[in-house]
Amino acid sequence: MGIEPGRLHFSWISSAESTKFVTVATQVTEAVRALGPNTRFIQPPLAEVA
Repeated sequence: MGIEPGRLHFSWISSAESTKFVTVATQVTEAVRALGPNTRFIQPPLAEVA
């Protein structure tokens, strides 16, 4: 079980670098949205008991 490489990002941002934080957060959000839903961790619905 792993995480796709495009879904994990690391960046060193100082508390004084608010504009860098906004830029990095926007880039990461766009990259992850472009990948679409992570289907590895979605469980199929349980079958109904009749």
